[in-house]
Amino acid sequence: MSFRIEQEIAIFEFDDGKANALGHELIEQFFFALAEAESEAKGLLIAGRQGIFSAGFDLKEVKRGGRAAAELVKKGAKLFHRMFDFPKPLVACCAGHAVAAGAFLLLSCDYRIGSRGPFKYGLNETAIGMAPLPIFGNELALKRLSPRFLSRAVIQSEMFSPEDAFEAGFLDEIAEPNDLFESAKSKTLELASLPTVAYGKMKRDIRASSLERMNIS
Repeated sequence: MSFRIEQEIAIFEFDDGKANALGHELIEQFFFALAEAESEAKGLLIAGRQGIFSAGFDLKEVKRGGRAAAELVKKGAKLFHRMFDFPKPLVACCAGHAVAAGAFLLLSCDYRIGSRGPFKYGLNETAIGMAPLPIFGNELALKRLSPRFLSRAVIQSEMFSPEDAFEAGFLDEIAEPNDLFESAKSKTLELASLPTVAYGKMKRDIRASSLERMNIS
């Protein structure tokens, strides 16, 4: 994991060498990056590892069931709310697969740039029998995905190529692999040049009802 500030924007790169599963430790690192970026920078760029952005919640924890699984999902819900409510520009650089909670990471960001390539994006909860979605999942899907693709993405667990993920609403832009990171950094700098207070107020105004329903604290 790496956190740094360059040209007044924060950059958080996360790579566990495997699936970038969202477990307690990685979620805490996200909270740290968000807090530092809000305090010290004008925007935040998050980037997963090459080949896989995130495969979702840590299945070892989820399969334990009961309180352990519930606590992990609750912590994840708080993270998605924090990201969706982040008052400064939040950009995702996605160089690979983004599935389940990994896709919700994308839906929580303001702008998402994905790499062209043989990658899959989607919400596989129906396919693996994890229904219904937590409230954060419903709200993010309804708020960010195209209505034309909502049933295919949420109910039918369809997996999308980068091109189709762009149409569906998981991505805002597709870049060639060699250009991806610089494109994402440039977009973060561009958004960070906007008036910070106005950006945060506008974001919270248009997301207010969803944020209220997502809030579990």
